[in-house]
Amino acid sequence: MKRASNLKPGLMALAFIASTQFALAAPEHLPPVQHEGDVTFLTGGVGLGESTAIKDVMHKYPLTLEFVGKARGGNEYLSNIPVQVSDMHGHAILKTTTKGPFLLASLPDGRYSVTARHNGKVEHRDVDITSSAHVHELFLWPM
Repeated sequence: MKRASNLKPGLMALAFIASTQFALAAPEHLPPVQHEGDVTFLTGGVGLGESTAIKDVMHKYPLTLEFVGKARGGNEYLSNIPVQVSDMHGHAILKTTTKGPFLLASLPDGRYSVTARHNGKVEHRDVDITSSAHVHELFLWPM
């Protein structure tokens, strides 16, 4: 039987174990899932492990919010951003402060208003959430 790799069996086993441990470790880097009413969300993304873990699960959440500051030397991820998601009747269904540059949320289908604030500047987005789509909104503030 031919092997698909030039690695010796022992090295192949080590490579497999290392890749399996990395793949299994990624969920440990996810920040805790939180709940507010009908909304399930998580926020974070500080550090490579947590950022990678969040990016790996983004597709599972209908809404991804990303917070960035535009500086002369390049963009910088932001955290501690107050965020409010309201239904179109003005009722707040999620109020939180981010713990990193990402906020992932599962919301019931509908149209929502998202407001985020950084250094006294408010950004606003209206989003349509459906079970068959993924919305990714970037909030970019000058620094």
